[in-house]
Amino acid sequence: MQVLETERLVLRRLTPEDAAFILELLNDPLFLHFVGDKGVRTREDAVEYIRHGPVASYSQHGFGLFLVSLKADGTPIGMCGLLKRAVLEDVDVGFGFLSRYGGNGYATEAAAATVSYGRRLGIRRIVAITAPDNVASGNVLRKIGLHHTQTLPLPGYKEPSLLFTPVDQVTARPDAALRPPSPIAPPPDRRATAG
Repeated sequence: MQVLETERLVLRRLTPEDAAFILELLNDPLFLHFVGDKGVRTREDAVEYIRHGPVASYSQHGFGLFLVSLKADGTPIGMCGLLKRAVLEDVDVGFGFLSRYGGNGYATEAAAATVSYGRRLGIRRIVAITAPDNVASGNVLRKIGLHHTQTLPLPGYKEPSLLFTPVDQVTARPDAALRPPSPIAPPPDRRATAG
């Protein structure tokens, strides 16, 4: 089922038939470095990831991660979509692409279409998180109208994540993005949030 179409891309819901691609993507060196190891080592692991992640999210929330393919030839190149993480108050836009497709503007194109789709679904505020050293993703988020507002620790990540929020909807309280606020969280890194 096609969900979105842009000038160069088609975004659709993931299915278990996409397992071979998901296995490749989740083991791409840049994905492992910036997003993390999801423990997907076999095609069967990839099927379970799809079923318990994106497919479960479609049922529970009405949205989730989509497969992103080139419109010209149908080649799958990444995934992008809306996520509802238990540790974030807001819905966030997430994306990951095979390394060989980086630098072509595909992530920006897919993320912009996804945020627009979320607004059509009635989601009023869409945020994003990224690793501090993921400069490319930070640039994508700025291009789609998000702005780095704070640095915060999130369960399951080695280092604090950068939180990006809509420029016109900056978080009023430093702890408002977290659900629930972490009692052992260090204060946000002021150097990263300044300017």
